[in-house]
Amino acid sequence: MLAKMMSYGLVGIYGIPITVEVDISRGAQTVDTVGLPDNAVKESKERIKSAIINSGYDYPQMRVLVNLAPADIKKEGTVYDLPIALGILAAKGAIPLHAADDCVIIGELALDGRVRSVTGVLPMVINAYERGYRKIMLPYDNAEEASFFSDISVYPVHDLIEACGHFKETSPIEPYPQLDWRERKTHYSYDFSEIKGQHAAKRAAEIACAGNHNLLLIGSPGSGKTMLARSIPSILPEITMEESLEITRIHSVAGELRGRGVITERPFRAPHHSASIPSLVGGGSKALPGEISLAHYGVLFMDEFPLFPPSVLDALRQPLEDGTVTVTRAAAKTTYPAEIMLVAAMNPCPCGNYGSKTKECRCTPAQIERYRNRISSPLLDRLDIHIEMNEVNYSDLTDRTPGESSERIRERVLAARLKQKERYKDEGVLFNSQLSTALLRKYCRMSADAEELLHTAYERLKLSARGFTRVIKVSRTIADLDGSDSIEKKHVLEAVQFRGLDEKYWGSSRG
Repeated sequence: MLAKMMSYGLVGIYGIPITVEVDISRGAQTVDTVGLPDNAVKESKERIKSAIINSGYDYPQMRVLVNLAPADIKKEGTVYDLPIALGILAAKGAIPLHAADDCVIIGELALDGRVRSVTGVLPMVINAYERGYRKIMLPYDNAEEASFFSDISVYPVHDLIEACGHFKETSPIEPYPQLDWRERKTHYSYDFSEIKGQHAAKRAAEIACAGNHNLLLIGSPGSGKTMLARSIPSILPEITMEESLEITRIHSVAGELRGRGVITERPFRAPHHSASIPSLVGGGSKALPGEISLAHYGVLFMDEFPLFPPSVLDALRQPLEDGTVTVTRAAAKTTYPAEIMLVAAMNPCPCGNYGSKTKECRCTPAQIERYRNRISSPLLDRLDIHIEMNEVNYSDLTDRTPGESSERIRERVLAARLKQKERYKDEGVLFNSQLSTALLRKYCRMSADAEELLHTAYERLKLSARGFTRVIKVSRTIADLDGSDSIEKKHVLEAVQFRGLDEKYWGSSRG
């Protein structure tokens, strides 16, 4: 007897339909699984056998053949346990043969028949929805992340007995309640009003958030670099439903959800400086997403920036330029989105006291040069805004006057982003940081004195072509915050000031 169940697998962050075909025939009791299964899929026969027996059903004493089609795509993970088990039961007549024809089934089985959660549910559900499926059975712990589609029935299942009762119609499962998306106010642990002094750095952070520009913070230990970086999510616009689903799709594939449902706030990822290339940009045998993709539409904070291995830092260059990262391995090739705001923080020297007014630097010139040069020129060019954070004065620390709140700053950031969204609605970009050369010419009109200042800055600061365009993009963002349609001299002047540290910290060593 032949039974078919519809299930789903993953290729990168995209779901792909998999037909589970189960055939029971006369012969010695064996179970063969074909269709390029990995070890986890091959081992499922033992889990499935125990789950069926412990759920009170007889396991067939015959030859069982399981085919996962299409056969030319590698099948990975434990997501096929539940559909294979139901296929076996349907083939032997324990449940109606065609009861699940219009239902997608995914889930891992425990030995006692319980259905365990799996990773990557959201991209599977999205693809199933696009292909016209409107019924999906999945583990109860995964139900929330699949319940934001208006006309789809999600059947959360706890165990194999419950799944069988649903298809036999003896105890139908009620669909999981549909969840309505609403923008949710997030409580942030850090607020800009709590940052003492550092007015220039706070202004730089506002500009960076308004245009989604990358930010480099340079300052001695204790100057507030980490606190400023951790406050940045509080001035970013609230996450939209489209952004939430895209972020959740990546986190679901990476196994980061753990039953949390959809992501409702912008990611803030802060990897340790001992991170490897695969952990940062993605990799492993399954080509899973790394920190740069897990921070999509959010902030990637890299503290102690020069202490990251140079190979890791240089691996950031292409994703920062393209907004995507392609992970290639022997068994998989996947492209992940990586539209991030990079916030990097570093000391001015290994001991951190270079330029301090209160502490003496113990580093030799060679040590300082070696430390700073761990950041390559091409990577430095991709950091749009460089700001120095000096030691906080006693008067600033003891000042009880509250600073400007994150909520006020967020209002200006949101207004600037809305201007960009409207301006680029037909161009396929969202932020000033994404502008191509052609779009720069179209949307970054400058006054005559602004162009003259930019020419002077290009010559004096010895900007590269990339650095030159980055200054224009930042100028466009400053103009948006100022409510100006054209870029004026004052906007370029402020943008140029954010590139002045190149010469101060790296100019002498790089010529």
